[in-house]
Amino acid sequence: MPSPPPPRSRTITVAGKEVARIGLGTNRLTSTPANSDFLREAVEAGLGLIDTAHVYTGGESERAIGAALSPPPAHVVVATKGGYSGRGSPDELRAQIEQSRASLRTEAIDLYYLHRVDPETPLETSLGVIAEEREAGRIREVGISAVSIEQIEAARRVVPIAAVQNHYNLEERGDEDVVDHCERNGIVFVPYYPLHVGRSPAMSEIAERHGATPSQIALAWLLHRSPAMLPIPGTLSLEHLRENLAALEIELSDAEFEALG
Repeated sequence: MPSPPPPRSRTITVAGKEVARIGLGTNRLTSTPANSDFLREAVEAGLGLIDTAHVYTGGESERAIGAALSPPPAHVVVATKGGYSGRGSPDELRAQIEQSRASLRTEAIDLYYLHRVDPETPLETSLGVIAEEREAGRIREVGISAVSIEQIEAARRVVPIAAVQNHYNLEERGDEDVVDHCERNGIVFVPYYPLHVGRSPAMSEIAERHGATPSQIALAWLLHRSPAMLPIPGTLSLEHLRENLAALEIELSDAEFEALG
């Protein structure tokens, strides 16, 4: 009888820390006492990666994280992004990085993404600024978002790239080649909007078989897809966050994975 496959890892290393392979997106997070409590309880529940951006909720997302988790626990990685929607010029990026550090109440940002490639600024110029900030110790690791393999390789010629954040889920599969490229090169792949899923008969059957929700199965599918995968579903509910983290325990068979894909 053949040996069963080894269980997939429930953790991944990013910014020098081992974190759970399901993080938290915070594009709706605002500065309220309830959300501060939520963030602290989420970390206590096992959350390891919190993803935000300079533009989220007009800056409130970063400020809320900084107020609730300052300093963040040793096992938590806080990632943020700058340079969204044509704002990737050197002066803009320097100002955004300084603002993000102030909002997050940190001397060094764990993981900083170039949020979008600025059509008016060469990728190498934008990343050159981020590389300078990394050299100065104000950023620990660098990521890029919404990029192709060619852009990833251009970025790696400027600065080491630790993570790539692209739109990817069961229904949005246009970046299969990027996922594979990241896996081959030791880059963490962070899919945003990971829970946009269909409601197929296969999904319903597999969810019932595992005693899980379709959203949990969608996350389990992503984790099965590649060991480089670290989804960041967004929520403001501790119950939903715990449900998302529980998907780490779901092991899909190869047949179930193929049925969904």
